[in-house]
Amino acid sequence: MGIDPSQLRQYVIRPALSMLQMSSPAAEALLIGTAAQESSLGRYLHQLGSGPAVGIFQMEPATYRDIWQNYIRFHPEISKHLASHWPMEPNADEMVTDLLLAAVMCRLHYRRVPAPLPNAEDINGLAAYWKKYYNTKAGRGSESEFIKNWQRFSQGKN
Repeated sequence: MGIDPSQLRQYVIRPALSMLQMSSPAAEALLIGTAAQESSLGRYLHQLGSGPAVGIFQMEPATYRDIWQNYIRFHPEISKHLASHWPMEPNADEMVTDLLLAAVMCRLHYRRVPAPLPNAEDINGLAAYWKKYYNTKAGRGSESEFIKNWQRFSQGKN
C-alpha cells in the first residue's frame, strides 16, 4: 500500500505546485504518475537494492544537487518561493521525510525540460515524457510499466 492518491494530490502535490506557481492539471498528473511508477505511490522511500534514489519520486542525490546548483540558484523567482520553507539547500536525504520538498524537486526536474508537458488525460504521453526525461533511455523502467502503475495506484486502487 502507498499513500492515498487523493491525499497526496491535496496535501503534497498541489501545495508544491502552488508554491512554485507552476500549477496545472498536466503537472499534477505527471507528478502522481511519477510517484506511482517510482515508489508505488510512496511505498518505498529509498531505492531498493544498492541504488541511491530517495523519496516518493526516487530522485538521486546527484540530480537533486544539480537542480539546486544549476537551476534554482539561477532562477531567483524560484529561490524566492522556496526560501520561506528552505532558506538554505536541504540535504537530499530530507526528501525521504519531507514530501513537499520531494514534490518541489520532482516538478523542478521536469521544469528544466524544454518540451511542453503532455495533456493531463494523455496517459501514454505522460508515460513517454516520464521515460524520456525522468527515467531516461538507460533506465530500467518502461512506458508500459508506468501506465500499469498509473492505473493501479493513481486512482486509489493500491
